[in-house]
Amino acid sequence: MRYFFTFLVCIFLITISSCRKDFTTVPSFGQLKFSKDTVFLDTVFTNIGSATYNLKVYNRSNQNITIPKITLENGSSSNYRLNVDGIPGKEFMDIDILAKDSIFVFVETTIDVTKVTNPLYTDRILFGNGIAQQDVDLVTLVEDANFIFPGKDAITMKIDSLTLDGQPTTLKGRFLKDSELTFSKSKPTVIYGFAAVPANKTLTVEAGARVHFHDNSGLIVDNKATLKANGTLAEKITFEGDRLENTFDNVPGQWGTIWMRAGSKDNEIKHSLIKNAVVGILVDSIGDPTSPTLKLENTQIYNHSSYGVLARQANIQGYNLVIGNAGQASLAATIGGTYNFTHCTFANYWNNSLRQLPAVLINNFFVYQNDAGQEITETRNLNAANFTNCIFDGNNNVEFVLDKVEGSLFNYSVNNSMIKFNDTNESFKDVDELNFTNPFYQNIILNGNSNFRDSQKNDFIIGQDSDAINKASSTPFRSDILGVDRTTAPDIGAYQHIIFN
Repeated sequence: MRYFFTFLVCIFLITISSCRKDFTTVPSFGQLKFSKDTVFLDTVFTNIGSATYNLKVYNRSNQNITIPKITLENGSSSNYRLNVDGIPGKEFMDIDILAKDSIFVFVETTIDVTKVTNPLYTDRILFGNGIAQQDVDLVTLVEDANFIFPGKDAITMKIDSLTLDGQPTTLKGRFLKDSELTFSKSKPTVIYGFAAVPANKTLTVEAGARVHFHDNSGLIVDNKATLKANGTLAEKITFEGDRLENTFDNVPGQWGTIWMRAGSKDNEIKHSLIKNAVVGILVDSIGDPTSPTLKLENTQIYNHSSYGVLARQANIQGYNLVIGNAGQASLAATIGGTYNFTHCTFANYWNNSLRQLPAVLINNFFVYQNDAGQEITETRNLNAANFTNCIFDGNNNVEFVLDKVEGSLFNYSVNNSMIKFNDTNESFKDVDELNFTNPFYQNIILNGNSNFRDSQKNDFIIGQDSDAINKASSTPFRSDILGVDRTTAPDIGAYQHIIFN
């Protein structure tokens, strides 16, 4: 019993000593310093939580201090949430900071635009009280939007998955209603899950519209359905993720893809920007080599974690097109198909990981395993892979590859184009399709200087030192992607050159 009593005394003493403050403090005297005077939480969509922002609070004095109170000026009704030195809440009492030390304050918000009188929502963090009180402003712009959510079972609350070709899939989402088949520029459209365009319907995206996708979300254009995204030079269309904070501006892989399924038809994307997905555009098409599944015009596609455009036996026509950085290939035109590109810039300077593929890959086959486990290679006709006045460049040695398997058509031509191709390992020395002296290549510039303005920022305007200047052939496309006239002395690529400052 005596030993048990001694044990309890020890535990009590340890507890007291661990809870005891082993330093003395004085009240905060209004001399706190802050890492910023105002915390800007950028722009958020209504009812979507912001990223977490931090504020550092410094005690520059030689004394340990206690801040008697840290609170939000709007109190418990504030739409901001705080975390002070690891403790969440909206009001904190007696916060200590040692001399020459600091603490972190983390800030988040979720705002319902219908419950605030001003879309520029503000509050203040108050430090201390009385004449020694200090403050830091909080500012957020909240934006209204049209939201498209998947359906949900009323009893189980299970989120609906799409059924495609009569078969259930694991893709969360639903088909769009007739009333949802126009994405207006008046409000951004925010998509959760995969929104699918039904057969025999057309989704129209107005010039100037902004379409935002949540994580693991995207747009599907089903068999016999159509997408018309016709922006203008003055009012471009944007497809990107739903995080509006500046820190997410160039983060790849934030959403899924725009998927044009086999049988979709007459799709058009003009004067648009598609960025930060896993695959910018995925195009499947079986059949008609005479009618494009997709027309791409005056459009930028960049910063995707896998592919800018992944086409599988598709028919794509593109001009004044820029496909930039991607984790695999900027353009992968696979399993045959029909491809016609004019005045396009394919430039892949991906630096987030090791990239295995060239900026542009063209092939006419696919590989699979049969029921017996044997690897089978099947070919499909490459009816055309025509490139005129195009740039193929990037930070790999080889940025253009034609990969042919015998057994089907393999038609291609590359004219008045600039190609980066340094086959230092002679991996392609016996590949006739990559012999640039064969008649399918005309007026080729090998390993020229593109002189891009800023390849790491997907800025592929060419400068005054570019080897692409005045080397293009005349085509019907008399203006570049920015509307600059190229009637005389046209340059290779999507841009006419400028003089850099």
